[in-house]
Amino acid sequence: MAERTKIWISEAMKRLLIRKPLEKIFVTDICREAEIERPTFYYHFRDKYDLMAWMFCQRTLQTDVLSVESASRAMNSMRQDYIFFKRAYEDNSQSPMWAYMHEYFVKRYSDIAAEKTGEALDAQTEFSIRLYCYGTVGMTREWLIQDNITPAETIVEMMFASMPEKMKRILFD
Repeated sequence: MAERTKIWISEAMKRLLIRKPLEKIFVTDICREAEIERPTFYYHFRDKYDLMAWMFCQRTLQTDVLSVESASRAMNSMRQDYIFFKRAYEDNSQSPMWAYMHEYFVKRYSDIAAEKTGEALDAQTEFSIRLYCYGTVGMTREWLIQDNITPAETIVEMMFASMPEKMKRILFD
């Protein structure tokens, strides 16, 4: 039941994002659009940014971040849901979505690397992961907002080719 309510609220948010940018949307608007009370919203999400992060994570959980094909499919699906991702990446508020996305991917790659090595990550590996994630989130943002020509597959291949060598050794060897 809770999952259905979250999906219901997220669909309302998508409808709102078609009409206006994220910074112009308030929890009151989301509740009105979803036809729910504020306590229902706050039972499931801390704020609109938490909702957006949940929406983003629902999509990325199905992506194998170590596969060019899977990552390309994910980026192509971003183009299919263009307004949602464009609004998310355009947001420059105190809690921008790209920062949530960056932290999500840092954790995801760090968890994979720690599992593959069987030990805590050293400072250089942590730095490499943070740098790579910062770059890939930034380039994804740039691609989505400004580039309507380059295929997702090309962008993903360039991202993988730009991965720091230490990360490549851990993740792919």
